[in-house]
Amino acid sequence: MKTVKHNVDLCVVGGGIAGLCAAVAAARHGAKVALMQDRPVLGGNASSEVRMWVCGADGDYMRETGIVEELFLENYYRNTNLSFSIWDSVLYEKARFEPNITLLLNCTCLEAKTEDDTIKSVTGWQLTTETRHNVQAKYFADCSGDSILAPLTGAMYMQGREGRDEFGESLAPEIGDKKTMGSSCLIQIREHSEPQEFIPPAWAHKYPSADSLPPHRRVDIEGRQNFWWIEVGGEDDTIHDAEKHRDELLKIAFGIWDHLKNHGDYNTENWSLDWVGFLPAKRESRRLIGDYIITQNDVDSAGKFDDVVAYGGWTMDDHHPAGFYYDGPPNTFHPAPSPWGICYRSLYSKNIKNLMFAGRNISVTHAAMSSSRVMATCGIIGQAVGTAAAIAVGDNVDIRNVDIKKLQQTLMYDDCYIPYVKRELSPLTLGAKTNAEVLRNATDRGLCPEETNKLVCDKGDDIIYEFDAYQKISEIRLVFDSHLSREYDNMPASYPLSQPWYKVPKTLVRAYRITLKTEGEDIVIDVENNYQRLNLHKVSALVNKIILTPLETWGEEKCAIFAMDVK
Repeated sequence: MKTVKHNVDLCVVGGGIAGLCAAVAAARHGAKVALMQDRPVLGGNASSEVRMWVCGADGDYMRETGIVEELFLENYYRNTNLSFSIWDSVLYEKARFEPNITLLLNCTCLEAKTEDDTIKSVTGWQLTTETRHNVQAKYFADCSGDSILAPLTGAMYMQGREGRDEFGESLAPEIGDKKTMGSSCLIQIREHSEPQEFIPPAWAHKYPSADSLPPHRRVDIEGRQNFWWIEVGGEDDTIHDAEKHRDELLKIAFGIWDHLKNHGDYNTENWSLDWVGFLPAKRESRRLIGDYIITQNDVDSAGKFDDVVAYGGWTMDDHHPAGFYYDGPPNTFHPAPSPWGICYRSLYSKNIKNLMFAGRNISVTHAAMSSSRVMATCGIIGQAVGTAAAIAVGDNVDIRNVDIKKLQQTLMYDDCYIPYVKRELSPLTLGAKTNAEVLRNATDRGLCPEETNKLVCDKGDDIIYEFDAYQKISEIRLVFDSHLSREYDNMPASYPLSQPWYKVPKTLVRAYRITLKTEGEDIVIDVENNYQRLNLHKVSALVNKIILTPLETWGEEKCAIFAMDVK
């Protein structure tokens, strides 16, 4: 068989939201990256193969930004028909057309070579080309969800629920076990203008009445319903029993739709079963062990670590291991602060020197993982890991010795919010005279109704940064308002005839002009169709005045801007 060798700075194993963000972040900061994904598409549980919406921190002011928000906004702009294939293409292009990324799709990681507690290479089998891909790298990031590099390298890991006394967690069971949250095969439905018939397969489970279903499940078709509670496997092994779980989930899924269509009054006459997932969406399996294990107590106390590089904010949402076959509530929401900090020490291996990780498999207890596992949180963790790897490459240091302050400041400049850390402004930004002081308060989002941290102005107003002498500038950074308190995510769960959401936020500035006053002719940068929150403009000029003029929005009467930085 054919073997292809790759030599890179960072090898990312797993192309879900966490792995994609890790790979893109590292590549944009100059690292050579190989991204190995065992599926034909990127996105993991968010992809067209699974179709879970991308959830994150609760609250009007805590929506994740950075690369996660960039992906969302690209999809809102491009995906006017809300096609999951278009969403797949948005994720694909971020990796495939990034010059520093070698994308290896349909490539399953099978082997790893380790020497002296250091990974030297991993090897994957690419089904479509009958090719083995051997990747040598300085650093490795396990973003596979299942932590495949743990059994392949001897990296320490945890699986199951810790006992209550192990970490002093009140939410933990009295005695620890190997049980986890289960897996789901989601379904999507579509409304039509005329009645639709449904004939269930003979092998589907039968639910002839409401009494034949477990209680406490939301059996209807209203609103954001994606039938996540069709869940099994937490009392088995979610990795090794995944095929068995898929078979059972399909029987339940088709049976549930049969019940909704043919055995009750659910207003489903004009609705059809549009799609059924054949790839179980896992919530939990192995978790790698880092220099620090985040616990329920850390979540409860808001994770105020010195080395915080990301944050969570989803409730501690623990699903019962028996899933669909549990007669009680399918899950329990335990309050969690939003935000709570995630420390860098929980993102690299305790015993493998060059192994990092991002996603649901980070170094957390089961209780803490019930909050950190959601995909938007995984995405910003991935961006932190990829950025840290690039800094380690650039500074030629071990991953444990990455300059935390440099990592935090780089992430915040890239529009990642980090709680408890203040973004530092450049001397040029601080030294300018301005008529818009709020744009340099170093906080690029509203944090409460009283603290909006943004400039609201009329279309055509001039925002000015002026210097006492001509200054050499290389970059202008702008952060616009993408309505972080919006209540819709990346893609819908169902398709009613009328679907008003999933559009570019009206608050975003669509057109603007930057005028640079030089010793000679003005330099003018016109942007006519912006749909992103973060905009970086590379320039090289001696200027004594910078004028930003917002000209149009995507629908809002006023223009809103959070930041203008110059360096």
